[in-house]
Amino acid sequence: MKTYFIGDLQGCHAQTVELVEQIQATANGPYRLLFAGDLINRGPASLATLRYVHALARQGLADSVLGNHDLHLLAVANGIRPQHASDTLTEILDAPDREELIAWLRCRPLALQHQGHLLVHAGLLPQWSARQALALSGEVSAMLCSDDWVAFLRTMYGNEPAAWRDELQGADRLRCIINAMTRLRFCTADGVMDFKMKESGSAPPGSGLLPWFEVPGRHSASDTVVFGHWSALGLQLRPQLIGLDSGCVWGGKLSAVCLEDRSLLQVDCPTFQQHSGKQ
Repeated sequence: MKTYFIGDLQGCHAQTVELVEQIQATANGPYRLLFAGDLINRGPASLATLRYVHALARQGLADSVLGNHDLHLLAVANGIRPQHASDTLTEILDAPDREELIAWLRCRPLALQHQGHLLVHAGLLPQWSARQALALSGEVSAMLCSDDWVAFLRTMYGNEPAAWRDELQGADRLRCIINAMTRLRFCTADGVMDFKMKESGSAPPGSGLLPWFEVPGRHSASDTVVFGHWSALGLQLRPQLIGLDSGCVWGGKLSAVCLEDRSLLQVDCPTFQQHSGKQ
């Protein structure tokens, strides 16, 4: 069986179907699809995209990690956050199957491991090994799949604590985990997260900021980490690192990489959104 990692869909349904059809033709046999999160929002067909991935998952063909836009949907659906002007979530919120879709989405993990590859939407703090990241993902999943999930969502937002400490507890601990795995791009060498830099693939000289995957001594460096979220960085195919957000919703491409041979499949995408500074 071949496994394909797929970048941020962001509600681009037609391009998702086209890419999956490419995969089906190329795999020429059993396949599994692992999506890097942000299945919905900003693109023109968030409901159709979510239904499509959900159907694939019910067939045992796919799974996904949670992205920041997926979490935003959960908050909007429960009246915790307002919709933004660029959101394309109304169809989901008004859908007759919204509760089924939301119930499936909220129980997606923040991190998945498959054959030595760790999939996460955004990034990992330098103190975390792949094993620890999976355990921390499990802590968040336990809360989001519990009866207390809506109450937790009310505590989820905020930029603090900006650095990891093993002794963190409660909402602070879970918020730090979520922020790293769904929002992180840059951090300092000792793992203090920055959330201001959004439109650049490199930090200003002298800022002390590094892409999270370039922090010296990163504990997850021995595993191949696969991530999305960073369209300004673009496609990255490096030893031990695969970056999959090639800007589909911004007029770039939707990308899939085969785990077994690193082959790349891509679909061209129209410009559905202009860059606003919030990606």
